[in-house]
Amino acid sequence: MKLPAIAIHGGSGTIAFDTEDSEQKKQYLEALNNALDEGFYMLTEGYPAIECVSKAVTVLEDCDLFNAGKGSVFTAKGQHEMDAAIMDGKTLEAGAVTGLRGVKNPVLVAYDVLQNTPFVMIAGEEAIEYARQKEFKFETDSYFFTQLRYDQWQEIKGDDEMKLDHSGEGAKFGTVGAVAVDKEGNVAAATSTGGMTNKAWGRVGDSPLIGAGTYANNKTCAISCTGHGEYFIRGVVAYDVSCLMEYGGKNLKQAANKVIHKKMKGMGGKGGLIAIDSSGDICMPFNTEGMYRGMKNKRNTITRIL
Repeated sequence: MKLPAIAIHGGSGTIAFDTEDSEQKKQYLEALNNALDEGFYMLTEGYPAIECVSKAVTVLEDCDLFNAGKGSVFTAKGQHEMDAAIMDGKTLEAGAVTGLRGVKNPVLVAYDVLQNTPFVMIAGEEAIEYARQKEFKFETDSYFFTQLRYDQWQEIKGDDEMKLDHSGEGAKFGTVGAVAVDKEGNVAAATSTGGMTNKAWGRVGDSPLIGAGTYANNKTCAISCTGHGEYFIRGVVAYDVSCLMEYGGKNLKQAANKVIHKKMKGMGGKGGLIAIDSSGDICMPFNTEGMYRGMKNKRNTITRIL
């Protein structure tokens, strides 16, 4: 029996640790395991998958190791602009936000959009005002500040260059996400990110875009992506995995691996994804040097960096 089950990610890219038992690696593994434990506990208590992925992503947003929530990167203006999305595979309802500033947990605002509005996505200043009216928790700029993120920004500040959250030696990693299937066989997905360092002009990546970086459908699977967002948008990656299953007759592993290792590589796109289907099967492919990822079901807890 594979149900219930959950998988999470904390970003993909070049991952470098001095030693196999480095303190830094321990910190990342502990953060990932905390998110897995919180989400899986809720699943075993009978909560629906969508609430469990929301919880797991919230835990990761509260950790400054990842480029989401507390650890978000700096924009060209020296701000933190955050995006998030969530989708329910049972109903195909979805909620997304982009360009949030000061909001402690963007994924919770996205979930509220799903639950309490007729919309899928809200953006920018109006999305910030929405969060204020709904009395979501806001934090000061100092809450989101981390020295490494600041140093990354200073290296390219004033240039036209943008950097992925996970690029560069020793860089912190990124975008966070969770997928889950509950006891009833319903799947859900959630993704949250701070985007690219030094991003300008209101750049939006794949994470808050339903079908690109986030997707869930009980007929097929739930997907959360991480990597170079522009390629995931062009490839409509999350939905493409689902389509290969629904219309192409492929199973979860076949579909996910084809998209990441063949389609994305052919486009020049770097990154990975986590995927789960309604039977509890999990696949976590990536075409980068590494990806923070983990999964948990009744039989196993597996957390991996490389």
